[in-house]
Amino acid sequence: MSDSETRPEPSEAEASPEKLAGHDKASSADTVRAEIGEVELIPAEARADKELPRRESAIVLSGVRKDYPGTTALHSVNLAVPRGEIFGFIGPNGSGKTTTLRILATLTRPTAGRAEVCGFDCVREASEVRQRMGYLPDGAPSAADLTVREFLEFFASAYGLTGARRTSVVSDVLELVDLGKKRDVLLGALSLGMRQRLGLARVLVHDPEVLLLDEPGTGLDPRARVEIREVLRELTSLHKTIFISSHILGELDELCTSVGILERGRVVFAGTIEDAKRRAHGSGIEVRVGGGHAEVALGLLTGLEGVESVDVEAGGLLIVDLAAGRSPGLIAERLVENGLDLTLLRPREVALEEAFLSLTDGEMG
Repeated sequence: MSDSETRPEPSEAEASPEKLAGHDKASSADTVRAEIGEVELIPAEARADKELPRRESAIVLSGVRKDYPGTTALHSVNLAVPRGEIFGFIGPNGSGKTTTLRILATLTRPTAGRAEVCGFDCVREASEVRQRMGYLPDGAPSAADLTVREFLEFFASAYGLTGARRTSVVSDVLELVDLGKKRDVLLGALSLGMRQRLGLARVLVHDPEVLLLDEPGTGLDPRARVEIREVLRELTSLHKTIFISSHILGELDELCTSVGILERGRVVFAGTIEDAKRRAHGSGIEVRVGGGHAEVALGLLTGLEGVESVDVEAGGLLIVDLAAGRSPGLIAERLVENGLDLTLLRPREVALEEAFLSLTDGEMG
């Protein structure tokens, strides 16, 4: 169960998108309004004269706390995400991920602290934030009786786009997410993966600087997840900052430049993926020697100055942890000078899943 399911939020703003000109599908309009939740939509032209603050971080959380009756979802969260990053936000169910995203999306007010997107305060300058942010909640679009084109034109109209400009933007975002050939297909006839890509297209119609994506890979088959991943890579080439919450850690390992790990409402790690792996397992070095002499190598390296620990795994693979600042060269020198055939010497390969398990204890908030 996600954060949003366990801690429902009251509505704090109302969306009022314009109806499609000449399109009278009231039930579909209601469904689409439900898709955008409480986001206040601002005409695209309204931000043309606003100069984006030249700041290094696209997202900043400073001492953010969120209280609910009987519980605290976030405890003084501090986080900064540089512009142009694909930032993975991970944590156990109930850790506060969705609450954090809703605060950044201006849908939930923090109890204390400050949240900023592109230098604008998410409470005091919410309208400025909404012009520069696109939020994709967990779950694919479900307005089954609208075509793909109608669905996107609805949102483009809500953001103040009209006429040829609206047609052009809709066409561009459809091509970006590879749905150009599906423009006249009803949403109800699309696969889950296609509807999720359509959701991405929807948050792109106003050309936001920052994308907030809550579990975009949930329920997708492997092929659909690959397609979503490729779209996200393409978006970074367009200088978008992507803040993505996901529990599919293998994909974040391949996609993200940095990660934040949230547990029980507290950030336990924030930094590059490589830093997370080093924090989890130090400076582990994989070592293998020929001739079945793993035990001999174990004896030679145990107690050697600069070596903190040595373990032998299945198949004779040695894992050597070095003291800070020490070079793997001392391992090679020790083994070779004692006549052993060194066949492998490399930093230990650690998956993001392994780092996550090492840095968290799995408890919920």
